[in-house]
Amino acid sequence: MIGAIAGDIIGSVYEWNRIKTKTFQLLGPGCVFTDDSVLTIALADAILTDEGYAGKMRAYYRRYPDAGYGGSFRAWARVNDSPPYNSWGNGAAMRISPAGFAFGSLDEVLSKAKAFTAITHNHPEGIKGGQAVAAVVYLARTGSSKQEIRDYVETTFTYDLSRTLDEIRPDYHFDVSSQGTVPQAITAFLESKDFEDAIRNAVSLGGDSDTLACITGGIAEAFYGGVPEFIQQKVLEILDDDLRRVAEKFMDKYAF
Repeated sequence: MIGAIAGDIIGSVYEWNRIKTKTFQLLGPGCVFTDDSVLTIALADAILTDEGYAGKMRAYYRRYPDAGYGGSFRAWARVNDSPPYNSWGNGAAMRISPAGFAFGSLDEVLSKAKAFTAITHNHPEGIKGGQAVAAVVYLARTGSSKQEIRDYVETTFTYDLSRTLDEIRPDYHFDVSSQGTVPQAITAFLESKDFEDAIRNAVSLGGDSDTLACITGGIAEAFYGGVPEFIQQKVLEILDDDLRRVAEKFMDKYAF
């Protein structure tokens, strides 16, 4: 999960200043946590405490109201017991990585991911994106090869992972859809050589950079067995005390 938070923070400065290169300052001035990190940590908190995720998301929204949420989520979070809003956006896929780390079988991960996602993103594409990311995190942390992960994603979720980053990058643009984010984020991981390279791949696409890197970061952490210490420490410094406490508790329980 700390890999997802790292991706969000690293990508935060490029969300509105998009780049098409892997050469950039990794954790420079202006890097902040956004709604991607807040809601990822909210899910971690819900898993740790066995409390409802909907209530946790609303509570975290009230504590961090200016983290950059989308309009539909804001409207949902402000009203208790509001129904899901049929979203096909990437907001559920960005926050789902804790499910891939916390549960003990692929079937359980898929079931939990669907339940956590459908609280807001109950459109089939929203659920598909959440399940795909959680499943890839699980497969990555349990020893599947990149080829096995690619085959599983293409077969199970029918995402096309045939295009390389060099083919995607020139025409790729800011895209908040699940179907326009999840396959690209997975490809950024598949073409990486280590955690940092995966994050650079994601940001270099020039899209919704914090969310792309958040999704890629959770997967890369699982596959490469953690996050480089210098990145992890800087990320924990950027989080406030409350977010850091939950993140560290989750890492202590579910990290490698």
